[in-house]
Amino acid sequence: MRFYGFAVAVGVITLGACAGGEKKPADTTHVAVDTSSTTTTTTGTTTTGTTGGAVAMAPITGVTKTVNMLGDAKGYRFEPSNFTIKQGDGVKFVVVGGGPHNVAFDPATISPDVKAQLDANMGTDKMGELSSNMKMNPGESVTISFGNIKPGQYPYHCVPHLALNMKGVITVQ
Repeated sequence: MRFYGFAVAVGVITLGACAGGEKKPADTTHVAVDTSSTTTTTTGTTTTGTTGGAVAMAPITGVTKTVNMLGDAKGYRFEPSNFTIKQGDGVKFVVVGGGPHNVAFDPATISPDVKAQLDANMGTDKMGELSSNMKMNPGESVTISFGNIKPGQYPYHCVPHLALNMKGVITVQ
């Protein structure tokens, strides 16, 4: 009995020593610089824009197509995985099972002149550039607008299930 008490005491002391650690002082330096917009006036015309290429989300002006995100005995997949939409349509990706799922576009496969608009059209519920947050539960969804997206093919995938071939291609007309 004494041995167990000793073992517990040693464990508590060891955990206490490991849990501590050197704390770095907080950075209290705050610099606020607003370089978010520029205005240029040329012969009576005023153009207002943003530096760094910030783009506003384009609304869905057409129909919204639903794509199911699945993971079951048949594998991990989007249903449908390859489909065609019109410029201005939206795509709603809905978790049916086998989550977590997300929707991501490989930045290397997206034309530079489309990348910023597509990223903005994914909204604010993102975990990174051209990648939505994870959706865990059935019924959760991600909706992406293809407003202001030029015609072409847009390969997409689910990050946690890419190795299991959960991918597809959206063709915009």
